[in-house]
Amino acid sequence: QVQLVESGGGLVQPGGSLRLSCVASGSIFSIYAMGWYRQAPGKQRELVAAISSGGSTNYAAFVKGRFTISRDNVKKMVNLQMSSLNAEDTAVYYCNAQRSINTYWGQGTQVTVSS
Repeated sequence: QVQLVESGGGLVQPGGSLRLSCVASGSIFSIYAMGWYRQAPGKQRELVAAISSGGSTNYAAFVKGRFTISRDNVKKMVNLQMSSLNAEDTAVYYCNAQRSINTYWGQGTQVTVSS
């Protein structure tokens, strides 16, 4: 079992930056692939960025170099540094942990990009 708690969301102006964090507890964090997903109103949840247990990263095309995912296995934390935010980035952002058939989600943190 893995419990995930996100933080760092909020209201930011277009062009601004935010750093999301996700802290895990309950299991061996380092063996899990971690990811950030987002869901905007009326849309399906979509992958934003992922990082494997070995540190390999994968980004959605819409990130276009604006976001960086990282993990700290000692602190059991995964972060998403977001910059050059625009209105289309407004969504609830969810942390995800996955290993084999097991997948876990956090409760989500709201990111709103608006002037």
